[in-house]
Amino acid sequence: MTRYAPFNAADYLNSEEHCTEYLAAALEDPNPDVFVSALGDVARARGMTHIAKAAGLGRESLYKALTPGAKPRYETIRRLMDALGVRLTVAAV
Repeated sequence: MTRYAPFNAADYLNSEEHCTEYLAAALEDPNPDVFVSALGDVARARGMTHIAKAAGLGRESLYKALTPGAKPRYETIRRLMDALGVRLTVAAV
């Protein structure tokens, strides 16, 4: 029987370009949970403890905000994005 390891996107987010493209793709999904999950993947790839500290959040609070089904506040998302060094932009379609 073949056994497969669980897929972990954070294992493949090893450059700024990968992280940026990953977040941009997740933002295109109409389900906001997809983007929140992608933020969590990028935070894990960069180190949750480091990102939590840079965002001014407790590590446990950050994990809780990024769990599936969580509804983090805009302020939390903004602080996390600032800590990750990314920002949202608006463009006409």
